[in-house]
Amino acid sequence: MYRPSRSKVSHNSALRSDSHADRNNGSTLIGPIVTLFVIWGFTCCKIGWDSVMRMDANLRDLFLYEAFLYYNPLLLVTMMVWLWGVNLWIFLQSTVSYAKVFDLDQNHLTHKEIWKCSTWMTIIVPTSMTAYLYLYSHGEVSLAASQPVLLYILVAVILIFPFDIFYLSSRYFFLRTLFHIAFPLQPISFPDFFVADILTSMAKVFSDLERSVCRMVNRQVATIAWLEADSVCGSHSVAIPIVLVLPYIWRLLQCLRQYRDTKEKNCLFNALKYSTAVPVIFLSALKYHVLHEKWTTLYRPLWLLSSVINSLYSFYWDITRDWDLRYQIYQFSLSEDC
Repeated sequence: MYRPSRSKVSHNSALRSDSHADRNNGSTLIGPIVTLFVIWGFTCCKIGWDSVMRMDANLRDLFLYEAFLYYNPLLLVTMMVWLWGVNLWIFLQSTVSYAKVFDLDQNHLTHKEIWKCSTWMTIIVPTSMTAYLYLYSHGEVSLAASQPVLLYILVAVILIFPFDIFYLSSRYFFLRTLFHIAFPLQPISFPDFFVADILTSMAKVFSDLERSVCRMVNRQVATIAWLEADSVCGSHSVAIPIVLVLPYIWRLLQCLRQYRDTKEKNCLFNALKYSTAVPVIFLSALKYHVLHEKWTTLYRPLWLLSSVINSLYSFYWDITRDWDLRYQIYQFSLSEDC
């Protein structure tokens, strides 16, 4: 019978003790980190509340709306990254090989690394928003206006940063996927379809993002000039329906590309589903470009009709195709009859 040497036994025990010590150190650090996180969150809330209370009551609601507009897209994306980490953790607990499903390489981000990214986003975005409120309420309008601008520039720089830090391979994988979505010139992979499908559910993010960038470009940040120029960056902007419709157009083109590659007729029916969203978006935008009487008598009924068609078609497709609940519904009806 083989018996390991004393040196190997001592080496293995040392490795076990080191790993045990690492786990103990990690668990020991959790308490202080959570405490600091809670203190930081309370500080941001206190400074933000005090800053808002210093503002003129007549402009308070309008300015809060504007501040929320700049930071809402990144706050929603932060929440989405947190939930994506939860998804990966559930996949891991369920022994789902999500790396193969999503066509990821061996260096893909784990749920812990995803949570690390979302933690930094949770710290940076509210801190920038707090600084924006504080500086504006204390009369530093120029510095306040620079806060959301610097934040958006920071996000863009991190995404395209060419050096091997901040998860370079994952960032470039994401950017390549976005390029494939915008230009479906190659066969559609699962990541292309999956990310494009997510983009169709981010209408609020894209709408607020377009308004925010427009106001930054037109130097309307930390001012109420946008109230006087609503046609430029407000509801009258023609860029908003274009931004909203792009994800649906991309999915439509993906479906047509899949039909070309597979000759599956379901791809055409799926493309039809995404095409029904186009009249809903553009008819809704017409409300700000036509006379009120014409909107109520002609375009509003057409908008309602197109909305009903889009909703019913999407609901039917989700039940029968995406979720494939036809068999379960049939079983339920049989059990009810019995």
